[in-house]
Amino acid sequence: MKPSKLQDHLKRCHPDKTEKDLRYFQTLKDKFQKRPTLDRMFASTSQINDDGLRASYSISLLISKSGKPHTIGEKLILPAVEEVLKTVLHKPATDIIKRIPLSNNTY
Repeated sequence: MKPSKLQDHLKRCHPDKTEKDLRYFQTLKDKFQKRPTLDRMFASTSQINDDGLRASYSISLLISKSGKPHTIGEKLILPAVEEVLKTVLHKPATDIIKRIPLSNNTY
């Protein structure tokens, strides 16, 4: 857009902002560009879910290679992983464990 048309727009539609400094508009632009969007929120959430699915697949592969029944994942492996996370990270690991679907009849 031509600068003259931008100035006309500013004077007509935003007369209270005509005396503002250039820094004001730059910070306004920065805030607009850094605002949270749906794409950014879903991208981080889906990455977390993908990590849980990868861990679930790896554990299921190890269980099937060992020849044990898949119920061992729920009975032994998930409690063991939870204990390791609590011991090493010193935090409750329930939210991490919930992301790993390891049921023997997962659909």
